[in-house]
Parts: sequence; C-alpha cells; structure tokens
Amino acid sequence: MDAVLQAIAGALAIIGALFMLTSAVAMLRQSDALTRINVLSPATGMGLPLIVIAAWLDKLVDRGFEWMPLVQTIITIAALLVVSSVASNTLARAAYLSGAVLDGWFAPSLRQDPNTGLGRWSEDEIVQFLKTGRNRHAVVFGSMT
Repeated sequence: MDAVLQAIAGALAIIGALFMLTSAVAMLRQSDALTRINVLSPATGMGLPLIVIAAWLDKLVDRGFEWMPLVQTIITIAALLVVSSVASNTLARAAYLSGAVLDGWFAPSLRQDPNTGLGRWSEDEIVQFLKTGRNRHAVVFGSMT
C-alpha cells in the first residue's frame, strides 16, 4: 500500500510541476499584463494544490495517518485558491489603472495624474468620452471583446 501511495504522490507532484512549468512558459509568451496574469490560473488553481496533496501523501506514508497534517493540507489548498484569486484581481486592477498595454493597445491611466491619467480632464470631458468614445484628449481603439 505504501508503494502505491508513494507512486500516486510522485505522479501528483510531477503533474503539479508540469502545470507550473506550462504556466511559466505561457506567461513568457504573452504580450500584455492581463494575459500574463490570466495564464497563472492553472498554476495556482491546479499545480500548487497537486504539489501540496503530494506532500501530504508523502507524509502519510512516512508517519501514518494524522488529523493535523490533513487539516493543514485542506487549509493550505483553500488559502491558495482564495489568495490566488484575490491576488490576480488586484494585479489586473493595478495593471489596468496604471495604463499598461492591454491586448496590443495602450490603455491610459485612470488615476488623477495630470500627465498620464485623467487629472487634466474635466467632468464633461469624461462624460463625453464615455458616451462617444472620444474627446480632445483621447480616442477609444483596440479590441472590444
């Protein structure tokens, strides 16, 4: 039985590592910040939990069943899933608000910076831009999907 559990732990660790490697390679191939953040989802959603489960199985083989390592594993996986979602959202929001290149086109900063953001726009100019997609400062262009 121990040999089977060790084989399963090894397979899970390898599959998890492949998820991580695939995500890292895909991230290098992407052109903009939001897409790079998006390709991390398989790594954090599948890769890391599989590696954590593999580590728990290895500990199970070495020490036998104990409740505390099982509870720690469950909490770790739950924290990985929650924190990775929040972190991805935070990174994407920061990239968007800072004026990063998105899908091959430049999105101007939405902050109050007068040089790179909306700081020099009046309220009427913002309303006009949102209604028509253009004003004296900018024009909307790029992918709308």
